[in-house]
Amino acid sequence: MLRIGLVGYGGMGKVHASNYDHIISAQLVAICDSVNEVTDRDGVTLYKSIEAMLMQEQLDIVDVCTPTFLHKEAVMKALNAGIHVICEKPIALHLEDAKEMYALAELKGKQLMIGQVLQFSTPMQVLRELVEGGEYGKALDASFLRLSACPKWATGSWLMDKDKSGLIPFDLHIHDLDMIVSLFGKPNSYKMSANGRTGIGYQEHYRFLYQYDNLEVMAEAAWYNADFPFTANWRVYFEEAVVECVGTTVTAYQFGVKTKVFDTTEKVTIATGINLPPTGMFYEELTYFLKRINDGVDTSQFRKEEILTVIELLEEIVKNSSDGSI
Repeated sequence: MLRIGLVGYGGMGKVHASNYDHIISAQLVAICDSVNEVTDRDGVTLYKSIEAMLMQEQLDIVDVCTPTFLHKEAVMKALNAGIHVICEKPIALHLEDAKEMYALAELKGKQLMIGQVLQFSTPMQVLRELVEGGEYGKALDASFLRLSACPKWATGSWLMDKDKSGLIPFDLHIHDLDMIVSLFGKPNSYKMSANGRTGIGYQEHYRFLYQYDNLEVMAEAAWYNADFPFTANWRVYFEEAVVECVGTTVTAYQFGVKTKVFDTTEKVTIATGINLPPTGMFYEELTYFLKRINDGVDTSQFRKEEILTVIELLEEIVKNSSDGSI
């Protein structure tokens, strides 16, 4: 049984905690949070500081679900204490910070795994098989859409602070960019535009065009000032088919062939309590990580280069969208 200490019990911390309840190899034994009140976790020891938790608990894993700007501090303290770390996305807001975190994990011989959860979604698994297997030929064009009402669930105002959250690029678009980089690699170049209401301190809507050899990938991301339903869709045009994902339904369209709907059924679905419907993504993600730790499989550099590439691009995007260069 792997003993887990959770740092941060806001929206995402609660998601991770509820998923650990369904993983037989995991035992959530401690929660550290200096802001959010914890009233729904009987038998779990509560702490106000990570130092106290690390000193008093015998932990196998520290799971970091704090606001983004606090990720590095918690991760470094856990690694220095000789404990494996799971950290919610994004790993950090700056490339150099992310590199330091990976370097310390390697130095300490501990695993650092970043929760880019869409990698564990059933639609993404279908898309990866199609891109890598070539069933419909090469991908020629793709688009990814991720739109939401402006989030109201974050504790305090940190999510609306560029220096603390990275805003839409790091909090929302990162999901699609992570999929794009993992499927197609680092783009040769990109273009972007952004807009929104004046005087609020951030852009509300982004469009991106990532350019590859013989492939273009478009993406949109938005926090609308409206009660707009959460929308996360994608479409890929292959040489011999158009494959579209709407919600969790993946459909392939071809000439002269019956439309194909792929099986994207999840083994488990667990309520999130945030602006996401019940899903099995987090269960699959955490189970994957825990199994590798339990089996002694070295994933200390798990998707390291892809994650660093994503952070490098996002850091540049944030800089360009705030200095007027777009």
